[in-house]
Amino acid sequence: MGETDCRRRQLEENLDRVEARIDRACSSAGRPRSEVRLIVVTKTYPASDVRLLAELGVRDVAENRDQEASAKHAECADLGLRWHFVGQLQTNKARSVASYADRVHSVDRSRLVTALSGAAERAGREIGVLLQVALDAPSGPVGERGGARPDQVPRLADQVVEASSLRLEGVMAVAPLEGEYAGRPAEAFAQLSEISTTLRTRHPAATMVSAGMSADLEEAVAAGATHVRIGSAVLGVRPHLG
Repeated sequence: MGETDCRRRQLEENLDRVEARIDRACSSAGRPRSEVRLIVVTKTYPASDVRLLAELGVRDVAENRDQEASAKHAECADLGLRWHFVGQLQTNKARSVASYADRVHSVDRSRLVTALSGAAERAGREIGVLLQVALDAPSGPVGERGGARPDQVPRLADQVVEASSLRLEGVMAVAPLEGEYAGRPAEAFAQLSEISTTLRTRHPAATMVSAGMSADLEEAVAAGATHVRIGSAVLGVRPHLG
């Protein structure tokens, strides 16, 4: 068996295990499996893996660094995938990201909304936006993973709705490393679910809740996540980056 065939089998087995975890989590939460979509985070892995994942039925892939994402998208543009940008985004990268991302999960400040809206309009595209919520910062400084404080979400949501070429789709969060919810992903994601519910009273179409990674997808599904972002459980443990 060749190297490509071995890698394909490895990815297929890993995908099967992740899908089984999502199935069990949905069953435990009393939710239909169709309510939760898998996004495979392919950062640090080659375009050849993206192609294999597409062959295995994956339709949603995510990246967190623009330079890698733009190159990989160009190599895989023929696959018809949905590309999600999930990393912290600098405003000077908005033009590039707007050229390929179907959704940006990490919108967390007014200047980024303005930059992304202008870039999407110039590119002739409409981009889905999720507001990243910093669950480690209910009122104080935001941690290293970024995000808007919960009390900033309503104003930011209104700005996205008013912006041209952007579509408000929901909220995103990462289980926090600091603050009240550090080490307590179930409670953190429950808080995100409350924020999502409040957001939908004003913006009913913003139904997406992007939460949960390889270590905590079960807690995220139990709290109502609609999209889980899974990397290492599918692709393997990532190499340390220099």
